[in-house]
Amino acid sequence: MAPLLLQFGSCATITRGTTEAFVVNSKPVGADVRLSSGEICKTPCVLKKKRKGSFVVFITKEGYEPVEVQVTNQVAGAGAVGIAGNVVLGGLIGAVVDASSGAMLKLVPNPMEVELEPLFMREEAPKQSTLEQSTSLQSEQPLRGDGVEEMFGFREGIVHEK
Repeated sequence: MAPLLLQFGSCATITRGTTEAFVVNSKPVGADVRLSSGEICKTPCVLKKKRKGSFVVFITKEGYEPVEVQVTNQVAGAGAVGIAGNVVLGGLIGAVVDASSGAMLKLVPNPMEVELEPLFMREEAPKQSTLEQSTSLQSEQPLRGDGVEEMFGFREGIVHEK
């Protein structure tokens, strides 16, 4: 009976394994990805990671704001089923193995979808000088007649005499 219990002892470890494919996608594609655990790749990419670990993902691309994302883990639905299977079959040893190996966990977020923000979107537009502002206003607003009255704030029909 003991060999039978050991055979079914770690359901999630057997059915799910202790690693999973970690997927990183970005818009635009071709961003550099560096994990705090040392792996590097270019989006889109897939890395084999331990379910039990947590790490930080750094995503960079020239002309775009860098992105940093914390990846953690949580109990997966299938992991919980594996633990329940261990309990039903009396596999306390299996439950301990699944818990310690990380087989009942999943990485979050996975897949990681990142939309990179262009650098120019976050910078303020350079301020125009007063001369540039008045020139751009003149070119944007059509003037009536010769435009002198409107440029200097005079209204039609009013004569200023001394």
